[in-house]
Amino acid sequence: MKPIHIGLLGVGTVGGGTYTVLKRNHEEIARRAGRDIVITMIADKDLEKARKMADPGVMVTDNAHEITTHPDIDIVVELIGGQTIAKDLILEAIAHGKHVVTANKALLANHGTEIFAVARAKGVIVAFEAAVAGGIPIIKALREGLTANRITWIAGIINGTANFILSEMREKGLSFAEVLAQAQKLGYAEADPTYDIEGIDAAHKITLMSAIAFGIPVQFSKVYTEGITQLTGEDIRYAEELGYRIKLLGITKRVEKGIELRVHPTLIPERRLIANVEGVMNAVVVRGDAVGATLYYGAGAGAEPTASSVIADLVDVTRMQTADPMHRVPTLSFQPDLLSDTPVISMEDVETSYYLRMQVIDKPGVMAEITRIVADNDISISALIQKEPSSDSDRVNIIMLTHLTVERNINAAIARIESLPVVTNKVIRIRIEELNN
Repeated sequence: MKPIHIGLLGVGTVGGGTYTVLKRNHEEIARRAGRDIVITMIADKDLEKARKMADPGVMVTDNAHEITTHPDIDIVVELIGGQTIAKDLILEAIAHGKHVVTANKALLANHGTEIFAVARAKGVIVAFEAAVAGGIPIIKALREGLTANRITWIAGIINGTANFILSEMREKGLSFAEVLAQAQKLGYAEADPTYDIEGIDAAHKITLMSAIAFGIPVQFSKVYTEGITQLTGEDIRYAEELGYRIKLLGITKRVEKGIELRVHPTLIPERRLIANVEGVMNAVVVRGDAVGATLYYGAGAGAEPTASSVIADLVDVTRMQTADPMHRVPTLSFQPDLLSDTPVISMEDVETSYYLRMQVIDKPGVMAEITRIVADNDISISALIQKEPSSDSDRVNIIMLTHLTVERNINAAIARIESLPVVTNKVIRIRIEELNN
């Protein structure tokens, strides 16, 4: 059979890794795909860099449209990122009947519903394994490996930068600012780390996983997102004392009212496997009704781990491209005309447990006043600890753990507690997930 011709858009970290791995493992990949998969065209604004990477016979251009419209290209691999030019190029490739492989989580989280609909109408495939958790094949697991299951929840450490920062803060007792600077120096964090530390990158990824798990449209605008910038060494230390680790989790759950979709720092019991995922590594726990809880662990970023997922998509598309489009694995796991209109619920309706830390002036009656506010808001306390004040201070930390309660009740209680004259700082609130049901 004639080789599959690939047009590669972008030769950055992932693009370069894709070219290297495809070349190095060419024979093995061809045996699995049933035919050769060959990059025949490369587009990048940095022509010199592209030419240095390309082998003889590979056409190099700085005009990506030459690839998306070229009659000999079978699959376009989009690795340039962004949501404007990349979207135009993907839609143009689809319009010219080309399959697309992309790692662009931000684009798909915001515009995936539109892109998937256009691709379906044209009878082509849009594959995006590399868009979520780098080298971990979590999309394939959700779409195919767990297809017999009714998924109940997913919880994932899906941003390596945030996980590295929290790991270093815990292990070395460093401040957030110190570890962020270290992460930037090591290349784990961008010069502008906003997407990582504010949870936006993780929100893109959990949006895609939620759509696949529950058969709902892609709805990034409905993700509750909270980052790690407000976490302190005190909270990490207190969590350890209570038997928990703090991780930035992407969480999506099927509940009676609809679908929960959220990203935030979370206390996890330290005995859970996912609580012990450290550094830049990623891990995703998926709970299905038949299989129970399954854990997927590995490198969430990097040139070759992400390239592994890109090339897995190339092999899948190669295998499936001759199949009747109606009999391919659906992009979002469920058949497109059977997607659910189950709503994504407001964060205020989410029910979970909470860790609260408040600093107060140490005087009689303070604890009673705080617990009365909590009780007035139908919140049940599971543990309450008052730390000893230092010898030169009249202020103490109170740590409270709650049983399951609704977020709006916690918000109301926090607002009243913060209004008390004896409370000297904003209440630190971290959600707790046991991840055992």
